Amino acid sequence: MKSVPDLRSHAKPLGPYSHCVVANGLVFISGQTPLAPGAKPGEWAASDVGGQVRQCLRNIQSILEDLGLTMAAVAKTTVFLTDPADFQAMNEAYKEFFPEEPPARSTARLGVDLPGLRVSVEAIAVYEPHDEE
Repeated sequence: MKSVPDLRSHAKPLGPYSHCVVANGLVFISGQTPLAPGAKPGEWAASDVGGQVRQCLRNIQSILEDLGLTMAAVAKTTVFLTDPADFQAMNEAYKEFFPEEPPARSTARLGVDLPGLRVSVEAIAVYEPHDEE
């Protein structure tokens, strides 16, 4: 079974996609860009890759929190970089969100050319719904 949750604290998608889909016990989170809540398209939260990675991961964290989950539920990420030379700086910011038992991860080159965009991060998490009390 598949569902598209209503995310209370997340902006509407900018195109024909969902920020996340829950299916068969997993949460599939679309590539998140470094847009802070309320920002306009292209108004990246930071100009440096570390700041952009942090905002991408905060966006993922926000989606998970709307579902009653934490970053510990993340099983796999893919980090898309516009410049492979940013790998080390990305890694430093990334490990702040996953200090222990980090998820599996792939890194690839970002195939979109938007001015100032240096990174996008997608994730797959394990969904364990909580009974309402």
